[in-house]
Amino acid sequence: MRRVALTPREGWRQQADAIGFVYHDTAGEPYWDESAAYAFTLREIEEDIEPVAEQLHAMCLDLVSDVVASQELMERLAIPAEHRDFVADAWKTRQPSLYGRFDLAYDGQGPAKLYEYNADTPTSVFECATFQWIWLEESIAAGALPADADQFNSLFEKLRERFRTIFPGGGFVHFAADPGAIEDRQTVRFFEDLATQAGIEPKFVGMRDIGLNADGRFIDDDGFELQAAFKLYPWEFMLREPYAANLRQAAVRWIEPAWKAILSNKGILPLLWARHPGHPNLLPAFFDDDPAAASLGPDHVRKPLFSREGANVAVVRGGHADPVLDQGYGEEGHIRQAIHMAPLFDGNHAVIGAWIVGDEAAGIGVREDRSAVTRNTARFVPHFIDGATRHANTNFPRSE
Repeated sequence: MRRVALTPREGWRQQADAIGFVYHDTAGEPYWDESAAYAFTLREIEEDIEPVAEQLHAMCLDLVSDVVASQELMERLAIPAEHRDFVADAWKTRQPSLYGRFDLAYDGQGPAKLYEYNADTPTSVFECATFQWIWLEESIAAGALPADADQFNSLFEKLRERFRTIFPGGGFVHFAADPGAIEDRQTVRFFEDLATQAGIEPKFVGMRDIGLNADGRFIDDDGFELQAAFKLYPWEFMLREPYAANLRQAAVRWIEPAWKAILSNKGILPLLWARHPGHPNLLPAFFDDDPAAASLGPDHVRKPLFSREGANVAVVRGGHADPVLDQGYGEEGHIRQAIHMAPLFDGNHAVIGAWIVGDEAAGIGVREDRSAVTRNTARFVPHFIDGATRHANTNFPRSE
């Protein structure tokens, strides 16, 4: 694995705008950054990343089975008592999952280490599945990359096929998010496009515009009942909304399902460590109030159970915490994880996002940050596999 300096393609911003990737810059700074790329060997992908993502996913599914059978573990993960049966039923009835993303530390010199599992929100999926593949194809055509370069990226195809598996007869599915959040809305548009290609009829509704009818069922702003719905809104929020009391009786088939409330919780990190102590792809982790947490010493990372984009994650050195991005997370509790800094490449900390679709590894995206904690200002940098035999991917459709 190495970071390679490259010359950005001329006109890439206009191209990004044309396919809906309109959030390629954030606060005047580039979010998409193709002035560099990360090169991997085929061995690194096939031995160190792809099988590790699938093994971690399997370990997480086993953990869900344990948690839904234990009120103590449900409480440990701050699942509201009144909704624990709802979460457990979603698992017991095997309501299907579409995606998840593991954040991994990896530098090509040792085993990948799990930072956390983004199991319920699809941040970076659009740019990973579409724009970095376009970048690869055009960079090869321009001679900027070797002709035999490839990319670990079947995310588009696997997501589309997974939609077909979840909804084999097609049908009508709502897609919900905050329409005022540009990245969220464009990400959901991407999923709507995939669903359409899979024979599904999508209909968008703003999260705030979902209401209740007289029968206690959820309805959109046109009065249509939600029966199946993709939502870009985390379960830890949904389970604490005023409408949460209606979630069970409304009987919506949610994507992602309610059991993802367990896996999108950083409390799974100490639970995984307790079940698999010494596992090469895990970091030692403990709940904040566990006396065993002292074994990490004065240097560790303290994370809220619920947090997004590095908010309220504190790197503690010598017992003193570095300044955090304070967005109010932490009321439900914290965990401690052993310090394992994301590897530095040209002064940038790189974190690999390894995607799971269904139960299969489906590709990676790399985000880098000058900060030790990857935050919402981190840049997405494309990747390629150097010296690989290219996979046939001629049916890759450009998102409209």
